[in-house]
Amino acid sequence: MVTNTSGKKKTDVARATVHEGEGRVRINSQPVELVEPEMSRLKMLEPFRIVGEDLRSEMDIDVRVEGGGISGQADAVRTAIARGIVQHTNDAELRDAFMEFDRSLLVNDVRQSEPKKWGGPGARARYQKSYR
Repeated sequence: MVTNTSGKKKTDVARATVHEGEGRVRINSQPVELVEPEMSRLKMLEPFRIVGEDLRSEMDIDVRVEGGGISGQADAVRTAIARGIVQHTNDAELRDAFMEFDRSLLVNDVRQSEPKKWGGPGARARYQKSYR
């Protein structure tokens, strides 16, 4: 059985494919062990801390991630992997465990950066004036 899921954070989109296997996790066709920086790797592998190694060894996960930066991609991958595991196992207790640990494991973070407006260098900041 093959399960396709996705996760999003800002402009990052991760698409995960979960199928029967020996526990391989690949991010953009590269083993997850080679992902740098280490903090991103640990964030991506967070769902497996809850699931455990015995369940991980039963499935292979391939993830394609694009857009944004390192941290956003790590969050998107984390969500895609957690959703894929829950759909693949079809386990309500596992879903509840993920939700109890961190809701963003199963629910996309919908926050977006506010667009820049005229009259200033950013969305809210305004240019300074220096007369008088």
